[in-house]
Amino acid sequence: MKVKVNIGLKKGVLDPQGKTVFHALKSLSFDEVRNVRIGKQIILDIDNDNPIEIKNMVSKMSEELLANTVIEDYEIILGDD
Repeated sequence: MKVKVNIGLKKGVLDPQGKTVFHALKSLSFDEVRNVRIGKQIILDIDNDNPIEIKNMVSKMSEELLANTVIEDYEIILGDD
């Protein structure tokens, strides 16, 4: 099963990369943009079809390695796309 883990900075944590992209977009006249936050997406292909087991396993992976849970939140999305 394909699993996506979306990781982004927690609300309130400064995002200098997002701020840089925001200012670059403004300089390119994309004035409708109000804010930019940069994150990352990790896509896993797991040889298991049990959604509960997968969610628990990926949550443990995220807590122990994939995300810095002090400053980042993560979201697990199960699916085969």
